[in-house]
Amino acid sequence: MVRISLRTRCPDRAGTLARYLASCGQITRDNKELARLRQDKLRELVRAFFQAQLDQYLEWLNNRGLTPRALEDARCEMLDHQDHLDSHRLTEMYLPIERFKRKSGVSDEDWFDSLPNAITELRKGRRDMLQLVLEAVQQLEPYNYRDGKLAPKAEKPVPQSSAPPPSSTTLGTAVKDFVAEHSRQWPAKTAQQVQAYLNILLEHFGNDRPLATISKADASEVKKILQSLPASRNTKPSLLDLPLSEVIKISGHKTIAPKTINAHIAAFRRLFDWAERHGHSPHKLFEGMKVPKAKDAATERKPFTREQTRLMFSHLTEDTAGLIRSESHKWGSLLGMFTGARLNEICQLGIADVQQEDGVWLLNVTDEGEDNNKRVKARASRRKVPIHSELLRLGFIDFVTSRSHNSRLFPDYSFNQNGGYGRNLGRWFNETTFLPKLGLKAPGIVFHCLRHTMVTRLGQAGVAEPIIQCVVGHAREGVTQQVYLREGYTVQQLKAAIDQFTL
Repeated sequence: MVRISLRTRCPDRAGTLARYLASCGQITRDNKELARLRQDKLRELVRAFFQAQLDQYLEWLNNRGLTPRALEDARCEMLDHQDHLDSHRLTEMYLPIERFKRKSGVSDEDWFDSLPNAITELRKGRRDMLQLVLEAVQQLEPYNYRDGKLAPKAEKPVPQSSAPPPSSTTLGTAVKDFVAEHSRQWPAKTAQQVQAYLNILLEHFGNDRPLATISKADASEVKKILQSLPASRNTKPSLLDLPLSEVIKISGHKTIAPKTINAHIAAFRRLFDWAERHGHSPHKLFEGMKVPKAKDAATERKPFTREQTRLMFSHLTEDTAGLIRSESHKWGSLLGMFTGARLNEICQLGIADVQQEDGVWLLNVTDEGEDNNKRVKARASRRKVPIHSELLRLGFIDFVTSRSHNSRLFPDYSFNQNGGYGRNLGRWFNETTFLPKLGLKAPGIVFHCLRHTMVTRLGQAGVAEPIIQCVVGHAREGVTQQVYLREGYTVQQLKAAIDQFTL
């Protein structure tokens, strides 16, 4: 449906124009060639593409089998595809788009004209193909020896009784085992966050509730509870000691955001998916239950303008208003501005993390070292970030040398279990002093916006996206980047890129 103004007040003229537009619309609808890839054609191409991949997987499975690591990667990828579909994210992450176009004979024009549906269908195809691979592996696990033959054992009939077996795993045991199994791969902060989400289930159902007795109706009730949960439950004294059943009845408090609700639901869904695969629960729950995201949120993070960036730089380097309380505040903020690093990545830096490689000064962002409290957000966050020429001109290396009697670059920043080392600098920058007294404090404007600013400015300067991803610690996507260019870019390339950032 297209609404077009005919730009006339004459009824006869309007009628003529309307009939003409109607005939054009009829021709367009009837002409299949203008539709580029029809839905049925697109689905057939996706099916054929992944059928060929499935055959390759099964052939490999029959010849060599799949390692436990490969199986776990397949399960994780399948869940990631489902997450993208549930949340309606139309990103190209994990999708073999170029290979699909090449193998299926789809032109760039046809692909572009078929968006966003093409992304959705390709993701569904990949998800379902991985599901069949996992099912094939499961069928090869058990054996029987009837009639002297080695054959897959037939599945046992599902009992008709709806009552759970006496030995049904309890929710408390399942949560404990689930977190223990996955926390080895998760960063400490992620493990704590997932545990906090799952504590809602434990509080609502109780530790001793058998998993088999939790139904879809129960899951729907949990979703309603999340939608009524105050965002300030863990910070306001009046809410701290109230049980879940009572705190959701109190009005007048801002509830948790849709994004936070969906993060809870994603954790619940993964728990029950894991429990079903391990025989702890007869069914999966919380699939397709995410809530729509809020549109145009006022607190959405955004980059600083050039005027704002120059204002902050002026006060950080000249301190005309007397806002800079310590050298750590000054250099921590400047590092955020000229590297795009995360707040905690900066505040946890050690003296040994400032290094020189091939004549280039850089920051080695890592969770390794003598300090057991150092952490990074993800594997891609471990990286080497060249130090911007402006920081070198301002004397950053001299500052590092002056701190060399300590093991940490910012020893005055203490560790906090929730915020890492960044709490002190974050409060000074965001809440108490810097942004408020410069008149820059606004919804969505925080220290992390320096990171958005770096990404935006490098993109505007024409720096390739994979290089930007290396600088800020985002995972590089696609076969070329993940398989053929595993070593990444040289420090000289990264230095040339980061120096493209200008005030």
